[in-house]
Amino acid sequence: MTEGVSIYCGYHKDKHGVTQLGRIVLDGWLFGLIPESEDCAGWELARMQMLMDKVQGEWDKYGNLPSHLPEDLRQRHAALYDKAMHQARARGWDPELGEDD
Repeated sequence: MTEGVSIYCGYHKDKHGVTQLGRIVLDGWLFGLIPESEDCAGWELARMQMLMDKVQGEWDKYGNLPSHLPEDLRQRHAALYDKAMHQARARGWDPELGEDD
């Protein structure tokens, strides 16, 4: 890889999975932009930005609110995020702490 290029470690190796990039992966899965077998490990940040832009385009359709999602997507969102929160807490994540805590 080119020196100085930032690479994402992947959702499964992320600090706790609910980082900004981790949530992009979750939402990529939610909207079917990437398969759930893809955790984006080894992706350059420019590629992650492209995924982020696609995810944002999908969220824009629903006012950026899970409550505005169609029922099937709302249920999928709940399932993905419930699992992510459970796993993050098991890794020591505390939603009350800041990102650097």
